[in-house]
Amino acid sequence: MKAIPSGALILGLAGLIPFFWGALLILGLDAGRLPLPAALQGDGRLVLLRYGGVILPFMSGVLWGFATKTTGARATMGYALSVLPALWWFFAPGTGPVSALTSLLSGFVALLLLDYAFWRWGLAPRWWMSLRLLLTAGVVLSLGIGILA
Repeated sequence: MKAIPSGALILGLAGLIPFFWGALLILGLDAGRLPLPAALQGDGRLVLLRYGGVILPFMSGVLWGFATKTTGARATMGYALSVLPALWWFFAPGTGPVSALTSLLSGFVALLLLDYAFWRWGLAPRWWMSLRLLLTAGVVLSLGIGILA
């Protein structure tokens, strides 16, 4: 694995802020005193579900982009695999906050396996798994707080 470019690292870490924010709300951060939009106050599980439910399908698009770097059967396999995170979230959102967060967490763990496959095929940048491991750890920690707290 190679060093992560600073732009990708900074933006990737910034993308964790809503996950960490949702977890902090669950752990009792009193956001009522902060001048924030209503969507960032109140139920941290809802923050996690809203944001995570956008990011997981977004990552399908990233994988689709990687699949465009190849041709033939590997491209077809890449396109098919790339839509799985979005389809997972569409078909397995859960029946309540905890089950939805569990589905979301499972989707991000499975996404890491897909990231690894695309990386091994040489379709993702050499530094990709370094970034994805770091970001997935933050996502799983935050969603785990939403599930267990």
